[in-house]
Amino acid sequence: MDKWLEVKSTEDAVQQALQFKDAMWNWMTNADMWASVIFSGLRIIIIFILTRIIIKVVYNTIDRSLARKTNTRLLSNTRRFTTVGELLKNVVTVICNFIMIILILSEFHFDLAPLLAGAGVLGLAIGFGAQSLVKDVITGFFIILEDQFAVGDVIQTGTFKGTVEMIGLRTTRLLSTTGEVHIIPNGTIANVTNYSLANALAVVDVPVKMEQSLEVTLGILGEALRGIEERHESILAYPNVLGIQSMSTSEYVIRVAASCLPNARESAERQIQSEIKQALERQNQLGDA
Repeated sequence: MDKWLEVKSTEDAVQQALQFKDAMWNWMTNADMWASVIFSGLRIIIIFILTRIIIKVVYNTIDRSLARKTNTRLLSNTRRFTTVGELLKNVVTVICNFIMIILILSEFHFDLAPLLAGAGVLGLAIGFGAQSLVKDVITGFFIILEDQFAVGDVIQTGTFKGTVEMIGLRTTRLLSTTGEVHIIPNGTIANVTNYSLANALAVVDVPVKMEQSLEVTLGILGEALRGIEERHESILAYPNVLGIQSMSTSEYVIRVAASCLPNARESAERQIQSEIKQALERQNQLGDA
């Protein structure tokens, strides 16, 4: 009986080995299966190569676009444009690689519906939980991309005015003229006035007593302002004496305007007033003498 059982088990083992060999042989010689594997492998290789090509093309496009913007911007900031370029490249890389992984998984017949649904729910939860952060980052990205202002520019947004010390994707830091540092979330920046992009216009109104002759006054002002653009670098050209701005029974007001450097209007106005005051003092001393 024991011998019969041993023979039976040996026959079963041999039979199983033969079945396994036949199964392996059928698998190895299955032309349809190998054709499917080869075509799937080729498609995966093509997907990978196309993804790399797309990333490379987009990288070159980003580099060329930012290079043109840097070369055409007078107050360019290379570090800021480098930050934008790297951010765009990272976003493109993540998106392309995610799509590539999804396509490759589909070649292995994975059920992608639960994966995509889970990713969508996760993204929605993150979006609701960080709305202000996302708004700050998106606004900061467009501030940098559109080059609305640069480090060193004097700007005003809302009630805050000062020199831009730092521009980030989330916040912008301003230094006011009185020393306060304002850290402003980019999402709250709705309107910006930039005082550093174009030449300013300094305007000075000079009150003169009605008894003094207009011709004499204009001569004094002309003599006082002669060469002021050479003495003060913030004033770009000889000021224009525009004439009488207003009058009253006791005085008339002469308006003087001068083109000056960006964000130098207040300094130029003080310099013009100082020059005119000194000229008037000299004229009064001569009159007394």
